[in-house]
Amino acid sequence: MKKFATLTSALLAGAFLAFPAMSAELRIGINDDADVLDPAQSRSFVGRLVYTSMCDKLVDIDQNMKIVPQLATEWAWSEDGKALTMKIRDGVKFHDGEVLDAAAVVATIERNMTMTESRRKSELSSVEKVEATGPLEVKFTLKTADVTLLAQLTDRAGMIVGPKAAKELGANFGSNPVCAGPFKFVERIQQDRIVLEKFADYWDKDRILVDKVTFLPIPDTTVKLANLRSGDLDIAERIAASDAQSVKDDPNLTYADVIGPGNMGIYVNVGNGARADNPMGKDKRLRQAFSLSIDREALGQIVFEGTSLPGNQPIPSTSPWYNKDLPVPTRDIEKAKQLMKEAGFETVDIEMQHANNTLQTQAMQVIQSMVAEAGFNVSLKATEFATLLSEQTAGNYQMSRSDWSGRIDPDGNIHQFVTCKGGLNDVKYCNPEVDKLLDEARASQDDAVRKEKYDAANVILNDELPIIYIGHQPYAYGVSKKVEGFQPSPDGMIRLLGVSKK
Repeated sequence: MKKFATLTSALLAGAFLAFPAMSAELRIGINDDADVLDPAQSRSFVGRLVYTSMCDKLVDIDQNMKIVPQLATEWAWSEDGKALTMKIRDGVKFHDGEVLDAAAVVATIERNMTMTESRRKSELSSVEKVEATGPLEVKFTLKTADVTLLAQLTDRAGMIVGPKAAKELGANFGSNPVCAGPFKFVERIQQDRIVLEKFADYWDKDRILVDKVTFLPIPDTTVKLANLRSGDLDIAERIAASDAQSVKDDPNLTYADVIGPGNMGIYVNVGNGARADNPMGKDKRLRQAFSLSIDREALGQIVFEGTSLPGNQPIPSTSPWYNKDLPVPTRDIEKAKQLMKEAGFETVDIEMQHANNTLQTQAMQVIQSMVAEAGFNVSLKATEFATLLSEQTAGNYQMSRSDWSGRIDPDGNIHQFVTCKGGLNDVKYCNPEVDKLLDEARASQDDAVRKEKYDAANVILNDELPIIYIGHQPYAYGVSKKVEGFQPSPDGMIRLLGVSKK
C-alpha cells in the first residue's frame, strides 16, 4: 500500500488552543428551507449547510480545497487503485450515545448504496463492497478504479449516521436525524426553523463555542438583511449582490464572499415522464437557441453586480478541468432565430419553474426578457426550493432553474446529473457515449487522461444541452461583528467549529 495520509500536527494542535467563553445561540438566515434531513436522500444546498454542523464525514476539505481527516484519520489506496482502506477515529459517539466504529461506517455506506430512496447510489457506484477489516478499520473494494471516491466521501456519501436510528426510522430518518457532528438535532418546523444544540460528547468538543444553532429560511434577501441589521440574525448566507456595499458600509456588520466550485443551471426535461413531450425537450436545436439568447455577462452584471462568473459548463472557467475549446457563448439572437426556424418554430411557449428567493426571481425575469427577443415565451413559476427539487425528481416540469454547490473533483459536478442511472439525473438524459467517457474518467489515475474524457463529454453535452449552464455564483455573507472566528469556506459551507459570539 501507499503511505497513509495522516493528520497533521498543526490540526492536532488546533484542538488545544484557548477559546473564549461559551455563548448562547447563533441564528443563521438561509435562502431556502432544506429538503429531507437525511444525507442519503437529500440534495439541497441548504441541507448541506445544516449537515456541516450536524453530520461529520469520513473526510473533509480545508480552505485550500484539500482533503483532510475528519472521522477517518488515515487512508491508503492499493497500488491498482481498486481498494481504499481507512482508519476510523477512536472515541467518537453518535448523538444517541452509540459508539461510532467500523461496523457503523459499513452500515451507512451500505445504506447509501442499497436503500431505495438513496440519492448516493451513483456517487458510490464503483464500490463493489465495503467491510470492517478491524474494529476501527474499513476497506472499500471497488469494481473498477475510481479516483473520485475519496472526494465523494467529503460530502453526503461520507456522512456517517447512527445505525440504530437508521434501522428504526428507515426512509423516515430525516424526521429525527442522528449523526456524529458537533451539534445534534432538536427540532424542525417546516418553512420556519431548524434547531440544533451542542453535542457534549463530540470528539472535538473544545472547539464548539456556542450552545445552540438555529437555521431560519428567509428567501427574501431584503427581509434577511433587515433581520441581520436588527440583530435577529447573526449570519446571513447568500445576501444579494446589490446589498454587498451596504453590508460593507455598516459598522456593525462584516462582509465576506467566495466563488464556489458549483454552477447555476437550467434543467430541460428531455425524458422524465409525460412533461418531456414538449418542443424544448424533444429538439436540441431549440435548447441551443435558448442558450444563445442569454447574455451571461449581462446577467451577472444586472443580478450579481459583477460578482458572479459567466459559465457554460458544469465546471467554472477558473478550474483546470474547464474545456477552453468551448468558451462561454456570445449572445446571438439571429443565430438563435435561425435554429428555431430550422426546428420549425418561430415562437415557443415554455413554463419554467424556479425557487422563490430574491436572486433567482430577479435572474429568471432577466432571462425571460432576453430569450423573448428570440421568440421564447417563458411563463415563470416560482416555488419553494424543496418543492422545486421534488417536482424535478417527479418529472413535473418542462424547464427548471436550479443551482449545484459543486465538488472538489469534477466528477461530482457532472456524473450523477447526466449519466443514464445518475442519482440526480432529473432531466433523464441518457447517452451511452457520455456514460462511457465519464466512467473512464473515474477509472483513470492520470489527470491528463481524465481531462481528455471530461473535455470529450462536455463537447457532447454542449451540443445536446440537457442542462443549460448560465454561470457560477458567489457565496456572500453578512456577519454580525458580535460573531468571531467565521471564515467563508471555498465550498460554500458554514463551518462553526471555532466560531463564537460576543
